[in-house]
Amino acid sequence: MTRAIEAGDRLPEWTLPITPTMVVSTALATRDFQDVHHDRDRAQAAGSQDIFVNILTSTALCERYVTEWAGTDVQILGIGIRLGAPAYPYDTLTFTGEVAEVSDEGGRGVATIKVTGAVSSGSHVIGTVRVAA
Repeated sequence: MTRAIEAGDRLPEWTLPITPTMVVSTALATRDFQDVHHDRDRAQAAGSQDIFVNILTSTALCERYVTEWAGTDVQILGIGIRLGAPAYPYDTLTFTGEVAEVSDEGGRGVATIKVTGAVSSGSHVIGTVRVAA
């Protein structure tokens, strides 16, 4: 890691406006062709308010959030998340995080970072990202 990381360190908040283009383009980029991620009428017919961010994008955004803070030279060891409130266009996704644990595994520092991505209706994604130097 490019910095000394200690348990209890807080990551700076990161906000990301959710646009229809972001939702559609990231779903297509992850080869998720489910219509609820690009067709508002189909999403609403399925009971959703609108199209919404897919899980692959949510996972990637958690990774980006942590690597922007820890440095792109860290190795991602694992990401464990669960989804909550849908992330709809015209809302904002706000990420916060905290280092939960730092350990020595095989002679290298490993940090477990708790991450939350919230939208106006609640937590969209909650989980942990494990990184090593």
